[in-house]
This record gives sequence, C-alpha cells and structure tokens, in this order.
Amino acid sequence: MTVQLFGTKKSNETKKIERFLKERNIDFQFVDVSTRAPAPKELDALAGAAGGHDELIDPDSKSYRKRGMQYMEFDAREELLEDPTLMRVPAIRCDRGAAVEPDESTLKRLLGVG
Repeated sequence: MTVQLFGTKKSNETKKIERFLKERNIDFQFVDVSTRAPAPKELDALAGAAGGHDELIDPDSKSYRKRGMQYMEFDAREELLEDPTLMRVPAIRCDRGAAVEPDESTLKRLLGVG
C-alpha cells in the first residue's frame, strides 16, 4: 500500500499523523506542500475525497489572505496547482482513498489498522 502524506514541516497536525504512521510501522511518502505542489492527479484524488477542489482551499492560510482571495472569483484547482500553500493540511492519500484533515478514527479506517 502506497501512502502519501501532504503537509508542512511546521504543522503540528501533520506531525501527529507522521507519528501515527511511524508508530504503526506504515511506510509513507511525505510531500511538503510549501516546497512542492501535488501532481494534478494527486490533487484530483484529494479533491474527490474532500468534496471538491473548493473544499481544499484553506481560507485561514497566509497565502489566501495575502493574495486577497476572499474578494476574488477563482478556479480552485488552478490556484492549488499554482500555489500549494493554499491547501488545507494535513491530507493523506492511499490505495483505499484519501482524507483531508483526518482524525484518528478516519486514519484507522482508511489505512485498515486497529
């Protein structure tokens, strides 16, 4: 099973999920969205789990406020591909699906662990 964790190194929530995965010896690939944008296919898989690309946009992020996006109409998919720091993190993607800002029970269900 391939597991990808999208987040930032500074995020405490991302660190919690990293710890969860390491405690259960689950191999994962960490994608730091502050340095690399998810591939379009990865982004679409996350958006499908979150309920659309608009749901992936974090209106509380610095980038969102700095760019004045609260006053703009925009294509969420294009903006996320251009500036991945707009994405709500952490997000996890695996063979069984994807989840954005998952809690522990969601992680257990998604990864099939007890």
